[in-house]
Amino acid sequence: MLKLTKKADYGLIALRHLASIPTLTASTKEIAETYHLPVPLLAKVLQRLTQTKILISVAGTNGGYRLARDASKISALEVVRAIDGPVILTNCFTEHGSCDQSDSCTVREPLRRVHEAILDVLTRFTITDLAEPSPAPKLVSKLTPLPTPLHPLISTMQPAIPTSGIHSPGL
Repeated sequence: MLKLTKKADYGLIALRHLASIPTLTASTKEIAETYHLPVPLLAKVLQRLTQTKILISVAGTNGGYRLARDASKISALEVVRAIDGPVILTNCFTEHGSCDQSDSCTVREPLRRVHEAILDVLTRFTITDLAEPSPAPKLVSKLTPLPTPLHPLISTMQPAIPTSGIHSPGL
């Protein structure tokens, strides 16, 4: 299952918060209390985002964190990579790029296209998009439809169980 880690989720939440107050700073404690996040874990995430130049740490009484650049210039992919490292759909897409089934794999190319589509959406989706009241419509508009079928065999596949005559309760 493709899923963001808690750390990546917390990082995106914090960046969205900071994008909503672009001329101000916010402390780890303030962000954690606002969104009910664990302070120690959020502190580590914010430190990592500072190390990767996504955030700037401001010292002093009114210090805290602020975005290092405009929210429209920070992609969701950049944030996820900064916190979790490379986004990898399957082992096919690692440095080594192979597995025991590489020679006979029939889904490597379709999965590569899915992988690239995921990276593309995460690249185009920015912190500005997250800061909008309802980012879903904008996210959908950024999606590029995948070619159908993804693989020539998919168009010839038939369901293993006949679907005609099957009724679901309540439908």
